[in-house]
Amino acid sequence: MVLSGEFVNNIDEKGRIMIPVKLRAAIGGDTIVLTRGVDKCLWLFPVEEWKRVSQQIMSATSILQSKARMIQRRIIAPAHETEIDKAGRIIIAPALRAFAEFKKECVILGINNHIEVWDQEVYQKYWEENEADFQNAAEELGKIVSV
Repeated sequence: MVLSGEFVNNIDEKGRIMIPVKLRAAIGGDTIVLTRGVDKCLWLFPVEEWKRVSQQIMSATSILQSKARMIQRRIIAPAHETEIDKAGRIIIAPALRAFAEFKKECVILGINNHIEVWDQEVYQKYWEENEADFQNAAEELGKIVSV
């Protein structure tokens, strides 16, 4: 399973957004796990991939360390499973919509083992603020990866 592609879809007044057909096919099931991302976006994982990722996070963190608890609270705690309906939509809980500042148009990104969903304006602002960092990261990656 490789999730890839960039799509734009609207979130409706009920908090539903359609997952593009290409991504649904790669997910291979009708259930997905949603959680907060590290940036102002949501992460969506196929259930089995979420089990693997969440187990890695939990085994690498300890409730005795404050930074580890922050990671657990930000990523593990808000995660929940949701069904993909017959129209290919998922419902995004109000708390997750508020976190990601969803208004209307959203950018949906397939990134290998997960999906990111961003408010379109937040995503554009992210790139405006981080383009120079991206250029530097690409330069560094070019030293170890040949394309």
